[in-house]
Amino acid sequence: QKFGGTSLQDSRIREKAALHIENAIKSGFSPVVVVSAIGRAGNPYATDTLLKTATSEHNSISPREKDLIMSCGELISAVVMVQTLKQKNISAVAINGMQAGIITDDNFNNANIQRVIPDNLLNIISKGVVPVVTGFQGISENGEITTFSRGGSDTTASILAAALNAEHIEIYSDVEGLLTADPQQIEDAVHIPNASYTEAVEMANKGANVIHPQAVQIASQFNIPIKLLSTFNKDKVTLINDARSIRPVTGITSKNKIVHVQIYPQKSDNNNSMSIFKTLAENNISVDFIDITPALISFIIDEDFEDKFIEILKQDNYNFKTEKEFSKISVVGSGMTGMPGVMAKIVNALSSNNITIYECTDSYTTISCLVKKQDEKKAITALHKEFELGRK
Repeated sequence: QKFGGTSLQDSRIREKAALHIENAIKSGFSPVVVVSAIGRAGNPYATDTLLKTATSEHNSISPREKDLIMSCGELISAVVMVQTLKQKNISAVAINGMQAGIITDDNFNNANIQRVIPDNLLNIISKGVVPVVTGFQGISENGEITTFSRGGSDTTASILAAALNAEHIEIYSDVEGLLTADPQQIEDAVHIPNASYTEAVEMANKGANVIHPQAVQIASQFNIPIKLLSTFNKDKVTLINDARSIRPVTGITSKNKIVHVQIYPQKSDNNNSMSIFKTLAENNISVDFIDITPALISFIIDEDFEDKFIEILKQDNYNFKTEKEFSKISVVGSGMTGMPGVMAKIVNALSSNNITIYECTDSYTTISCLVKKQDEKKAITALHKEFELGRK
């Protein structure tokens, strides 16, 4: 059972979280709890708040020290949750990533999990005690505290579930599982009761922030079902498993803060221009919408990486242009594979609403279009209506 920050932000809400743990015990399970830091940015123990405190006097902080301060929020959260459980006469103990046996590489701030040694957790569970594990972190072979990418507490839950051969994973947050679209953008967005692993990964990668895509990939590898639940409403659950959906489209997602990049290779250095992809990979900069012609190389990157990206291109004297204010709109559904007419519907829905498509990609279960950020909501609305995903 993993609980996000908004499921832990005050004593009243923590009581609700503790009730879910208590119910799991009453149902005969031996739950392992994973917690995020308490609350969101602005809350005193949220990760962003702690990081801001550490950098208030000096803007820079080393990756090692950054991991140390970022790991504190989850530790505070674990101890507080243990106290809440003890008030309900539930025996529990706070466990950090090292004590949970999560071994990572030395890549500070974005560590990769190498293996899990679950002996300590198994010993705790065998005594009838609930381990409350700090999410988002582990320890390197050299004894350094490391953290994963943002959303890594979901990954902690999945990797521990795999190591412990868990029956299923429960991810609790302040939303009711997966929806057909962002409810803040689409008022008649509908709850999705079932989704395949592939659909969930695609929706998470393309902008649905309910679960981290790596957590789904790990669960899929070990065929562990995931239940997405609201801490506040037990009636709505999204079950993610290996069942394939028969509906052509499951949901519409969006991602903004996208930068469109165009590189103009010289005839004499075309091979050098192509090497940019290797350089970007070495700097952990992901690209999408790749289009390569003799005269132009274009793709998109997240705005968060723009400064680092421009620095790389200037160092190597690339002739390039960047443009901001784009959004990536994705239509996701495992049932669309091999089904004719889906792309035609997307193009028709957007063009009939005077929305310009700048790029388009088609994969196994997803079709994504690049549009101007100002057209994001209009595009989602048009596609949601086109595929009849709203409330009937």
